[in-house]
Amino acid sequence: MADKIKVMIVDDSALVRQVVSQVLAKEPGIEVIATASDPVFAVDKLRACWPDVLIVDIEMPRMDGISFLRKIMTERPTPVIICSSLAESGAQATFDAMAAGAVTIITKPKAGLKSFLEDASNDIVQAVRAAARANLRALPRPGSNAAVNALNRPKLTADAVIAPGMPTAMARTTEQLIAIGTSTGGTQALEAVLTRLPATCLGIVIVQHMPEKFTAMFAERLNGLCDIEVREARNGDRVMPGRALIAPGGRHMMLKRSGAQYQVEVVDGPLVNRHKPSVDVLFRSVAKFAGSNALGIIMTGMGDDGARGLKEMHDAGARTVAQDEASCVVFGMPKEAIKLGAADQVMPLDKIPEAMMSYTRSAL
Repeated sequence: MADKIKVMIVDDSALVRQVVSQVLAKEPGIEVIATASDPVFAVDKLRACWPDVLIVDIEMPRMDGISFLRKIMTERPTPVIICSSLAESGAQATFDAMAAGAVTIITKPKAGLKSFLEDASNDIVQAVRAAARANLRALPRPGSNAAVNALNRPKLTADAVIAPGMPTAMARTTEQLIAIGTSTGGTQALEAVLTRLPATCLGIVIVQHMPEKFTAMFAERLNGLCDIEVREARNGDRVMPGRALIAPGGRHMMLKRSGAQYQVEVVDGPLVNRHKPSVDVLFRSVAKFAGSNALGIIMTGMGDDGARGLKEMHDAGARTVAQDEASCVVFGMPKEAIKLGAADQVMPLDKIPEAMMSYTRSAL
């Protein structure tokens, strides 16, 4: 019993508390030690027994989930999973919770909640196990993030969106670019990296696992903090120096060539590695259309999305980097890429901006 992951659920919905408790109770190695209908009740229960993982809603009586999260992170940093609706009115609040240190997010609908939670039981369990392993010390502390929920369905590869193949022979170009893929812990990691880049940096294309409505707010926030332009990608946007394009939540983003220039194509399609956008889809397109004219970087994240894509970039002549374990919130995606031999270099988060600028200088 001592080795079990202890979980507390804080949600004003009795249905959520009941169904999530039932889902987790079936799992060996996980124990729900308490539930609470709001953070004030939760604080009383925390005095008796502190969990390894907290599952927290945002909109609750007496104290909202963000205030509770900040209190937890100040008093005793603990992995927190946000379980929240994607209602537009609550999207900013949920994003603020991610920025405050939540390690991942489960998105729940307004209707059909019971069946959704039951169908997504595998994802809830995986989120709890990943959160329990999260390295909270690796979370950058901004001056005072997300794994997207994926339903239990077949795990497709990038073949479902873009055909494999060797780099496509096209007109020669001197333009180069940087491609980044990340997931759990990535919102904080991307902020730490992008805010250190000058406007002279090469064009950047990014997949951060994040639901619809969140990527636009995330990009807008980063744009206000960075010297480079950061925005949610639109179909046909050009990849150019001083600009970072973030794949929209709920859409795949691929690199394309237009003459001697690079641009992005934003498309719908099936989940790849249970994600949309998928890092593998982006990285394969970069391997195919940029080849050796690219730097690929895989950072903190749960699962293996992007590992095979980074290997394809590596095999196409691109330079490749994986974030090291010590600086990752979750060492999943980089670990899998390293195991495949996809990474030329493994480095801590704080060294990645200089690696990007070194690559930029070599391209001039």
